[in-house]
Amino acid sequence: MSLPRLVAAPLSAILALPLSLLAAGVVYEGGDGAGKGKHIVLVSGDEEYRSEEALPQLGKILAKHHGFKCTVLFAIGEDGTINPNASNIPGLEALKSADLMVVFLRFRNLPDDQMKHIVDYLDAGKPVIGIRTATHAFNIPGGKTYSKYSHSAREAGYEQGFGRQVLGETWINHHGRHGSQSQRGIVAKGQESHPILRGIKDGDVWGPSDVYSVRLPLPGDSQPLVLGQVLTGMKFEDPPLEGAKNDPMMPIAWTKTYTGSAGNKGRSFCSTIGAANDLSTEGTRRLLVNACYWAAGLEDKIPEKSSVALVGDYQPSNFKFNGFKIGVKPDEHVMK
Repeated sequence: MSLPRLVAAPLSAILALPLSLLAAGVVYEGGDGAGKGKHIVLVSGDEEYRSEEALPQLGKILAKHHGFKCTVLFAIGEDGTINPNASNIPGLEALKSADLMVVFLRFRNLPDDQMKHIVDYLDAGKPVIGIRTATHAFNIPGGKTYSKYSHSAREAGYEQGFGRQVLGETWINHHGRHGSQSQRGIVAKGQESHPILRGIKDGDVWGPSDVYSVRLPLPGDSQPLVLGQVLTGMKFEDPPLEGAKNDPMMPIAWTKTYTGSAGNKGRSFCSTIGAANDLSTEGTRRLLVNACYWAAGLEDKIPEKSSVALVGDYQPSNFKFNGFKIGVKPDEHVMK
């Protein structure tokens, strides 16, 4: 395998990267655009919703259309290929230079030396975006160094870990029927002019993944932006389900602030829609792209209708456990 195929970057940039990062992820060098000079690190690792496909596509969109430098990291198996079941994500040292971390993890129990990079980032109060299963990103046994970040943690002042404390919610349940009731995004009343919703109206956000349950009201200064309308089926045009499931509708996208260990306040955004096949919908991609602008402090630069055209051939796999493509190496996600 030759170096130029590993990342989409000039040779000088490749040689400057840690060797572990070369084996673990891809770097999309941003061009011109409002995000030029900002570095986003996107961290994938879930067994079901194909984050290993969704985040490279999101990274390509952010880099090509908006100028952000994007580093995408993967869960890596013992053979060096992408294995979403693995609790091993090399290359997290990239967070040292990150302006934004995008997390799409599920029940990870990372080694301390890897987890430390995430914790250092959070301690600094830097911005975070969580997608889908990020509400239950970590499952770290009690007594370990970073067990308080676990989805079910009971540490006083940090109950239910990263999900509840940073993003605003941990894993509760499926609200819509998993695999048979898709979701449509409805703009929360009073939030129509929020910068993250620029260019987005009722129904633009849709995905075959189901609505997640959350506890209302969400904690702290959480602000719901998009509500998830449970549909009767798995098609975009399916009507909403009648009855209590949509009264009230659950938030599926919201903002929040969290506090790092040094007292610094950080922005967070959580979207429980965002599986790889959810990203086939233009409005869902626009929601996540706009959220990256906002989290990075660039809300005044969000276009009236941000460009979210797919980059390359994007044929996402349907969500299911052990449905990942076997034998894929990180460099196969290079931008062509």
